[in-house]
Amino acid sequence: MQQQEPLLSIASEQEVIAAIKQAELKTSGEIRLHVESACKGNAYARALEVFGSLGMHKTKERNAVLFYFAITDRKFSVVGDEGIHAMVKDDFWIAVRDAIQSNFREGNFVPGLVKGIEMAGEKLSVYFPRLEDDSNELSDDISIGN
Repeated sequence: MQQQEPLLSIASEQEVIAAIKQAELKTSGEIRLHVESACKGNAYARALEVFGSLGMHKTKERNAVLFYFAITDRKFSVVGDEGIHAMVKDDFWIAVRDAIQSNFREGNFVPGLVKGIEMAGEKLSVYFPRLEDDSNELSDDISIGN
């Protein structure tokens, strides 16, 4: 049996995880990345499914953000829980999508991810600043699917 190539290199994974950890230093919000090779159907619908399966809707302030990517199919979506979405509305998510997409078009996958994570972290820190008793409610590790 042939071993499958990883979807992200170890160095890329570490860079993305470092960006997540850095963004979360200033907020009680939570950021996750889920990567899979393929997405059958709509990326947003799949991202919502993954969001639920990862328990991201269970954060205390409902302020989690999921970056979902299907690498082979070249699809992605960014989903924010109801707490953060109520604050930033659709314009913010469109700006994040556009920033990521711009980087992807240039072949800059990891910088695109990092840019999106930084943007989400900045907004989360405005509306959900880190509190003294804050705890990391969700893993910072990258979730890997099919």
